[in-house]
Amino acid sequence: MREEDLVLIALYALGGAAVAGALGAAVLRAVRHRSTAVSLAVVAAVSVTTMLAGTLTVAWAMFLSQHDLAVVTTVVAVAAVVSFALALVLGRWVYVHSQALALAARSFGDGGSFAAPDEAGTAELALLSRELAVTSAKLNESRERERALESSRRELVAWISHDLRTPLAGVRAMAEALEDGVATDPERYFRQIRTEADRLNTMVGDLFELSRIHAGALSLTPTRISTYDLVGDALAGVEALARQRGVRLVGERVASLPIEVDGKEMTRVLCNLLSNALHRTPADGTVAIAAEPGEGDRVVLSVTDGCGGIREQDLPRVFDTGWRGSEARMPPGSAGLGLAIVRGIVEAHAGRASVRNVPDGCCFEVTLPRASA
Repeated sequence: MREEDLVLIALYALGGAAVAGALGAAVLRAVRHRSTAVSLAVVAAVSVTTMLAGTLTVAWAMFLSQHDLAVVTTVVAVAAVVSFALALVLGRWVYVHSQALALAARSFGDGGSFAAPDEAGTAELALLSRELAVTSAKLNESRERERALESSRRELVAWISHDLRTPLAGVRAMAEALEDGVATDPERYFRQIRTEADRLNTMVGDLFELSRIHAGALSLTPTRISTYDLVGDALAGVEALARQRGVRLVGERVASLPIEVDGKEMTRVLCNLLSNALHRTPADGTVAIAAEPGEGDRVVLSVTDGCGGIREQDLPRVFDTGWRGSEARMPPGSAGLGLAIVRGIVEAHAGRASVRNVPDGCCFEVTLPRASA
């Protein structure tokens, strides 16, 4: 066959197929919002029709005999019917699996977990099923965190209400006694009122600090400082409390390591940890503070007490807002906010706060980035 004949046949086939393809594209656009089964059926019909149109156009142009033309037409028509039937079966199969996946995805709206269908169908549906399963796991984790936060908020409100009511009731009773002139020792009443006012002021200050941390409004002024100086400032701040409690402070493993932090806020972190440790350690006990190199470019500040340890089931909640453990473990006047403030300040410095049990007590660790040389 001459090259010119092949080109002519190709042009005839292209013309017939182009007309059928244009009509099929118009139909496919019209049904683009229908189900996958309909779209697959249209695509199959367009493919078969395009082939049929191209073949018949070439057959007509070649002036085949009526017998040959009938044979070609019959073969193409049978192939078209089989192809269309297979397309319908495939479309139905994909439709059924996509419906099963849609029903499984509805469990999200009911607050449940995603249960993947037994057979995902195509590779794309299988991928979508896996992604939905991952999303379901993340949503469950978010729900658990939300429930834990809500429970923590309720506990915090209850405890704060109780802690505020108690000193306020005492202040009111002492004020009424002074007003009625029945106070046997007015000076002692004045001192007690001042003590309760300081206690209330500390609680309100902690609440304000915690609200700033949660709102992301904590303003930091990082400066380069040595861990040796930082620990020294913290020890000076709790030295009087240690003498009062009869607890020995130890700072023998304090390396001089450079860190870049807000000195005031980080001193508050260490003072909170040391204060909690001093209140929870019995008299004649020891509270140790250390500053040592951590893994990589990290620095670890730790406070170890002699509290007897924390229950394993309570360890994950130690830094939650309002967590107290047992009343016997709480410092007087504490609202259970100190450790939550510690975690907030440390995380604002791109650090991490953690706790673990050690023999006869527990160890609180603050991990911070080491300042560059």
